[in-house]
Amino acid sequence: MLSMAWLLGAHAAPADLADCNAAAPHRLLQAEGSALPAQARALWRSATQLQWPGAPAQSQYPYRLHASATGSLQATPGQPVAGSDAAVPLDAADDHLALPAQAQPRLPELLRQQLLLVREDAAGRVLEATRLQTAAALDALYAAAADAPEPGAWPGPGGTRYRLWAPTAQAVHLCLYPGPEAPAAELLPATPHAATGFWQVDATHNHHGRYFTWLVQVHAPGTGLVLNRVTDPYSVSLSANSQRSLVADLDHPALAPRGWRGHASPATVRHNTDMAVYELHVRDFSRDDASVPAALRGRYAAFTQAHSAGMRHLRGLARAGLTDVHLLPVFDLASIPERSCSTPALRGAPDGAEQQAALEKAKAQDCFNWGYDPLHYNAPEGSYASDAQDGLARIREFRQMVLALHRAGLRVGMDVVYNHTSASGQQPHSVLDRIVPGYYHRLDEQGVVANSTCCANTATEHRMMGRLMVDSVRHWVRHYRIDSFRFDLMGHQPLATMLQVQRAADAAAGRHVPLLGEGWNFGEVADGRRFVQASQAHLAGSGIASFSDRARDALRGGGPGDQGADLVQRKGWLSGNTSAEAADLVRLGLAGTLAGVRIATASGGLQRGDALRYNGQPAGYAAAPGEVVNYVENHDNHTLFDSLALKLPPTTPPAERARLQLLGLASVAFSQGVAYFHAGGELMRSKSLDRNSYDSGDHFNRLDWTGRTHHFGTGLPPAGDNQRDWAQLQPLLARGTSIRPSPRELAWLHANVLALLRVRASSALFHLRSAAQVQQRLAFHPTGPGWVLMQLDGRALPGARWARVLVALNPQPQARSIALPALAGAGLRLHPALARQAHLRGARVGPQGRVSVPAQSAVVWVGPHL
Repeated sequence: MLSMAWLLGAHAAPADLADCNAAAPHRLLQAEGSALPAQARALWRSATQLQWPGAPAQSQYPYRLHASATGSLQATPGQPVAGSDAAVPLDAADDHLALPAQAQPRLPELLRQQLLLVREDAAGRVLEATRLQTAAALDALYAAAADAPEPGAWPGPGGTRYRLWAPTAQAVHLCLYPGPEAPAAELLPATPHAATGFWQVDATHNHHGRYFTWLVQVHAPGTGLVLNRVTDPYSVSLSANSQRSLVADLDHPALAPRGWRGHASPATVRHNTDMAVYELHVRDFSRDDASVPAALRGRYAAFTQAHSAGMRHLRGLARAGLTDVHLLPVFDLASIPERSCSTPALRGAPDGAEQQAALEKAKAQDCFNWGYDPLHYNAPEGSYASDAQDGLARIREFRQMVLALHRAGLRVGMDVVYNHTSASGQQPHSVLDRIVPGYYHRLDEQGVVANSTCCANTATEHRMMGRLMVDSVRHWVRHYRIDSFRFDLMGHQPLATMLQVQRAADAAAGRHVPLLGEGWNFGEVADGRRFVQASQAHLAGSGIASFSDRARDALRGGGPGDQGADLVQRKGWLSGNTSAEAADLVRLGLAGTLAGVRIATASGGLQRGDALRYNGQPAGYAAAPGEVVNYVENHDNHTLFDSLALKLPPTTPPAERARLQLLGLASVAFSQGVAYFHAGGELMRSKSLDRNSYDSGDHFNRLDWTGRTHHFGTGLPPAGDNQRDWAQLQPLLARGTSIRPSPRELAWLHANVLALLRVRASSALFHLRSAAQVQQRLAFHPTGPGWVLMQLDGRALPGARWARVLVALNPQPQARSIALPALAGAGLRLHPALARQAHLRGARVGPQGRVSVPAQSAVVWVGPHL
């Protein structure tokens, strides 16, 4: 342990209990001066080397590193630096600056202070100055921190150990509270550890059920020397609105619901390709379900209501073949008031703006948000608990939810958002950056936090942010039995770190834990600018699955960024686009979006998947089917129903809309890879044409499991991301009654989606595990671009059930047929799950091999039995 002597002089201001209880979360000890550069253009490359891009490499004038423990530096051009406690001359090399050997032992002390890199003239006057980006130095200096015992609060019979990584802090104290609202009872100093940068408090009592915060004295660039009161980044639970961290023994019997200990997840998935996933929001699930007691609606506990309409619906999907429910973010969120949120009553015309205007007024206090604004990664969100102020309740109730879903036959996946935090700097919702300023977030060339993912981008390439992600995933697997994960904007993570996450998750579970993610390539990390990304282009062979936009866009038409007239005019394969390009991308999706597999194209030739093009890049990119997530809708962008409402003729009958919706979902169900469905798609879910309903309240995100109501034409969606398109949306919404399906169409679609799931679950041919199997067993017949006829060979494949499976997808308003003499006498019949579907009565494979497919239908024939 380091001596505290150097900290207790003029550098460290005494903390007291008043700081634990103060209304403001920080106390400014010394404001920064005004004569300072705003930018951090220089960066540490290691513990001994720095780089200042754009500065002269071999300057005749010296470079000096100035430091101030109190944050008193002033660097006015043309004058000597003022307020400096230390000035370290640097050695200049061709491409970097070096910290002299005699100064290197002082680096830990320097990093705890305000730092400026200055180029001075011969008289010591400032020529130019910059702040520094210090993450690489911290990673090099405190490399041992990555393998140190896990941070956080750990209670046990012999006491409670608290550990916080704060290598740049000048002093750290622990505030202890007997309850979520009681004043602090104790203030304990923390002891620093030289090798790791951790600060530690060893309390002699088991503090299970008590609350705590940290007081961190640290220099915050742009603000000055501050005493920040912060919650713990490794909090396992919190008081309401995330004001205090909770000490919790997660193995305590009181936190284990009856049946929790020893229960097992459903054994329905042995490989990624076995997954059929249902993406669901906790609040959406029960907020409008009258069969759930009012006090439980929108909460974790709603899943324990076995006889509710929602749980009956989920069990029906599970019996048909759904394997996983993926919950939109359920970690601690920043955006929902946990104790005083409200839900406005919205009324107005089907195409009116009254609803969204009322929602806009209430949104700061509204109870709804998707939750892509993380505050604490390891704690369950409190707004879904019965008592947000009771930090233990949310742990227990989250586990009750998982247990209820497991008992319903469904594994539980979790949507995680490690690519950004809700805030940075000294903002109230900033946690990480108020403990180690400038470390946890990815900075641009000027030292500004990048926000290409919407908010403050995290830097998981930095050792301890990467560790936080790995530890967090391990935590959810170990303590909540989470079965799989969906990573938001995974392309912003290093592939190496994601592989580390995979190893940690598998080890914690004692089995494979599927990782799915958005492998998009954009922003400051695009094209490998900073590291090899976990993006589509680099995931081949990793076993980690990425969402495929190839078939998604071909089926829907256009892309998620379309605006104005493009929303209507850029048709998809489901809405009339009969181009060979669209048809080939649909075929490629059915074949697993594989790079190396050769498929028969719509024009009749053979092409490798990576030779087909999608927006100027190879369309096929996966090395195995399990590395692709197939979907046609999810929480982002317009629902499938709304997308088709925009692209189909307004006079299209609801029954025809239902058939095309079924075709879209069938394309997902019958594709090789992971099948991913958005909750309510089987009920033609509409968000009244809202393209981005993340903060659109309950009104635009409603679900009715009974199928009695449909929510198309319930007002113009919120102005923010939709107003530019209102001219296209309003005429359609005004026709609400003619476009909106009736309960009859909803019941028809629901029944047929269950049949799709039964088909997918019935044969291993829909779960092929390797590219070699796809190449050997999957083929397309020459139908041209308008429809698809796919054949699967089940001979000698365990679990295939049938020697041959024939799949037809026909989005055209006319029936289709083709003569295939090779199928003569094949003995093919409708799949048993489809045998009673009235709309498929015209579907047949004749004795001479003529295949007939009804208009706008998905058909599967099988035979003979193996």
